[in-house]
Amino acid sequence: MRAAEIETALADAPGDEAGALLSLAEGQYFERKSGRVSAKDLAIPMVAMANSEGGAIVVGLHDGVVEGVEPQKVNALRQAALDHSSPPVRAACEEVQIPVEGESRTLLVVRVEPSETLHSLTNGTTYLRVGDESRKLSAAQRQELAYDRGAAAYEGSPMKLSVEDLDETQLQAYADALKASSVRHMLFARDLLDRQERVTVAACLLFDERPQREFPNAVVRVLRYGDVDPGLGASMSLEDGTDIRFEGSLPHQIYTAAAEVERLMPKWQRLGAGGLFEATPRVPRDAWLEGLVNAVVHRSYSLMGDHIRVEIFPNRIQITSPGRFPGLVDPTKPLEIDRYARNPRISRVCSDLGITRELGEGIRRMFDEMRRRGLADPMYTQMSSSVRLVLLATDAVPNEILAALTPSARAMLDVLRLADQALGTGQLAELAGISRMTATRALSQLRDAELVGWHGESAKDPRATWRLR
Repeated sequence: MRAAEIETALADAPGDEAGALLSLAEGQYFERKSGRVSAKDLAIPMVAMANSEGGAIVVGLHDGVVEGVEPQKVNALRQAALDHSSPPVRAACEEVQIPVEGESRTLLVVRVEPSETLHSLTNGTTYLRVGDESRKLSAAQRQELAYDRGAAAYEGSPMKLSVEDLDETQLQAYADALKASSVRHMLFARDLLDRQERVTVAACLLFDERPQREFPNAVVRVLRYGDVDPGLGASMSLEDGTDIRFEGSLPHQIYTAAAEVERLMPKWQRLGAGGLFEATPRVPRDAWLEGLVNAVVHRSYSLMGDHIRVEIFPNRIQITSPGRFPGLVDPTKPLEIDRYARNPRISRVCSDLGITRELGEGIRRMFDEMRRRGLADPMYTQMSSSVRLVLLATDAVPNEILAALTPSARAMLDVLRLADQALGTGQLAELAGISRMTATRALSQLRDAELVGWHGESAKDPRATWRLR
């Protein structure tokens, strides 16, 4: 779900808001609460959202029905941030009347702003929004998150620019996506103007036609090398005409850089599902695109001396981004990284535009895409002031095992990877275009190599299936 869908649901015709809100999936920017929720419990997602990228909480919806909020309880819920968070979370509350069975019921819509300050409950407990849950932080995680708030504050700092200095076309397109009544109202709604109506760093990066006037290194640089080693000086393997800089607003950089990476990506000719040979990128598009988007959205823009580099080699793609991982992250265990947005305003807008998805699943999606193709897992390296992602076009199965497999066994392996589900012997034979007997021998070889597993009730079970281990 995109963050913009919440505002779209709230903008529906009177009487339709409840159905629209009930149909939305809860996620990074949205949560439903029962009308019976206490003010103290409401403060938990408010704190979590303020420490992340902001969001909206609708009180009065539960288990698919409109419960509403009792009039005598509305005031206590409105004061939840003041009474139960420290420092008080900044939030705007709106009462929406919903007709239900001939009577009017009240929904309380709480819009939480992303904050540069670390917020906790009054008892000292701290939460961070991660996907559709408000995750309680340990004392060490809380301390590290507090250290990281300075970077989040940078994108919200004001600039000597006015709204008129930004690109009118891009602003209007975004306002239309949010169904905002005006561009200025939209900028306020996403905290892209401060309280003195000054344009923030985030607004400049997102909507200036050329923010590089103020941020010369806020660019993506794409390079392609002809060798696995970039080389130095006279032996440098950089190919002619493949050192390209992409400027403009952040969304524009992502779209144009992605198109160029796709063009430059080395490809193999492989047999496709339709039985024809087709060009297949050596690194899956969804994997490197996720890496590129993450680099642009989450880089440290306060580090002015460097830019994002996307380096394409015959056997890999490397993406280097200014700024270290936040807090206690162990780069050797990337799947354990919780969602953290260094630039919550930029991240929220990119979600509205459909550039990013929520749930903090970007890294997991990269792993899934690489594993589905049978490639080695993504590798992260954290350096003194940057993070490097390496996506290898190298088979995850050791070369000595691959070399011992027959062509039919390799075909079976590819079919199972692409299918990403358990399949019967007959299905695998048909998809690989080989006889059932050949498929049986190939699958036996894969089982002996401990690459696949067989699942069935007996040796002659007609419903038995094979799955990758």
